[in-house]
Amino acid sequence: MAENITIVPNQSELETQFEFVNSLIERYRSSAIAMVNTTALQMYWEIGQYISLQLKSARWGTKVVGDLADYLKRQNPRRRGLSKRNLYNMVKFYDVYSRPIFIDRISQLNINEFVQLPTAQIQDTTIVQLPTAQLETTNNKQIPALLTITTFTNHVEIMNRCRNDEERIFYMLYARHQGLKTEELRRCIINQTFSSLMDKEKMLSPKLLADYPQSEFMLKDKAVVDFLNLPQKHNEHHLHKGLLEHMKAFILELGKDFLFIESEFGVQVGGSTKRIDLLFFHRALQCLVAIELKAVDFQPEFVGKMDMYLEALDRDVKRDNENPSIGIILCPSADRSMVEYTLSRSLSPTMIAEYQRKLIPKEVMKKSLEEYCAFLKENK
Repeated sequence: MAENITIVPNQSELETQFEFVNSLIERYRSSAIAMVNTTALQMYWEIGQYISLQLKSARWGTKVVGDLADYLKRQNPRRRGLSKRNLYNMVKFYDVYSRPIFIDRISQLNINEFVQLPTAQIQDTTIVQLPTAQLETTNNKQIPALLTITTFTNHVEIMNRCRNDEERIFYMLYARHQGLKTEELRRCIINQTFSSLMDKEKMLSPKLLADYPQSEFMLKDKAVVDFLNLPQKHNEHHLHKGLLEHMKAFILELGKDFLFIESEFGVQVGGSTKRIDLLFFHRALQCLVAIELKAVDFQPEFVGKMDMYLEALDRDVKRDNENPSIGIILCPSADRSMVEYTLSRSLSPTMIAEYQRKLIPKEVMKKSLEEYCAFLKENK
């Protein structure tokens, strides 16, 4: 009689098999969460549509919305999110995003081509017949699929803080791409991430643009570090210490693709050890990122020091499957002419970033959003 022989996989094989099961759980969990979010947004859209039509037809006064909120609370006191204020948020949600000019804009951007929209999971997304024969059924509008890529609380932030449709669409896409929670999204909007990321005058070396053309939409050329409460006069030690103590906020400012590795990371150069202020790994670019902190305005000699750091990282630290390391010099401000002259012949992928704000002209936003959408499409 043949014996049953059990083949026990080695630890590496087991981890691979376990990871497969874990990936199944995460995939279906994410799908379920997306489904719940999409269903909730569909409900908010229809509620907002119904109330909006009632208000615009003068059948309801503003007091009636408060009465409706009280009525809904009496029907089910445990329900949340149906206050008078939130009902008006739903009205705004419908009014802002049902405008023909907004619908045309998202159609022009062909967003469905590069964003996996959870509305595809819904079998029937038609608008429920409004319970009144007096309303024009031709006014019913289906929720745009783009809106389902983020949460309603994120939409409230976007609607209330953004000035135009280009900004609104960008922050929907950015919130999805970065997996931002509402508080994180709020900070990104306040700190003008759209302006920073879409800036066409970033201080990038030709080598950085050549090696990483997509970095233009991944690296910000300014960081708002108000969370440090730095005094007017501060030194590099204050800046360095503050960033380490607020690393989570700093990574949110840089972008969630940055993974922190070590502070004062040592590299061997000749017979001495040099220290890199902050070392990160960028998941999307698949490379090490050295960040040098300066408490004074940009000086040309900063680049030579960064060149040395990047050479040491590529020779002795970078793994074979990783891309060439890049460097970011973070300083209070920089003379752009001086930066251009300095970086024009630099053979290293280096960028100069400032910890101060700068806005871009409104007319640039439309073109910038189109380019950002093209970037997401190419990197989906």
